[in-house]
Amino acid sequence: MLNKVAVAITGASGAIYAKLLLEKLLHLKDQWQEAGIVMSANAREVWETELANDAYKNIPLPYYDKHDFKAPFASGSARYNIMIIVPCSMGTLGRIANGISDDLVTRAADVMLKERKKLILGIRETPYNLVHIKNMETATQAGAIICPLSPSFYSKPQTIEEAAATVVDRILDLAGFDIQSFRWGTAQQ
Repeated sequence: MLNKVAVAITGASGAIYAKLLLEKLLHLKDQWQEAGIVMSANAREVWETELANDAYKNIPLPYYDKHDFKAPFASGSARYNIMIIVPCSMGTLGRIANGISDDLVTRAADVMLKERKKLILGIRETPYNLVHIKNMETATQAGAIICPLSPSFYSKPQTIEEAAATVVDRILDLAGFDIQSFRWGTAQQ
C-alpha cells in the first residue's frame, strides 16, 4: 500500500520548511496515494509574511479547514499512515502531548498516535522552557517523533533554501520516503 500523508502547517515561524516539504512531496507522488493539508489562518499569515507570497494556494492538494472533522485523516479508518506537522507550534505540541483534540490538527495527531502510525512534529521554537521539554517527552513516549527544525551544515548549503532543505530531507527520511539527499560519509556532491 502506498502512503497516505496528512500535512499540518501551524502558525509557528518557519514557513520555508512547509513550502519545501510540500514541493518535495509533489515530486514524490509515486510514493503516496493520498495527501491532504490543514493550514491554520496564522500559518497563512506567517507564510505570506516570511515568504512574501501566497504560493500555498497553488499547491495541487486538497486543503481541509481546521474544524473539518470529516476530513479523512480525522479517523483511523481512512488508514492514513503518516502525519507531518511543520512547523509545529509549541501550543500544538502541548495540545497533542496532553490529548486535547480540539481541531483537525490535534485530532489527526491523536489518530496517528492511537493507530501507532508515524507522527512527525517539526518543532520551531528557541529556547525551550521546561513545559516545552516535558511536552516533547510526553509526545515522544506516546509515539511521536520530535524533529527540531535545525538545519545541518555538513553538506555545505549555499542558500537559506538549501539549509532548510536539509531538515525537510530528514523529515522525509523519518517518514520513510525514498529520497535522494546528501548522506554523511558519502562522497561530496
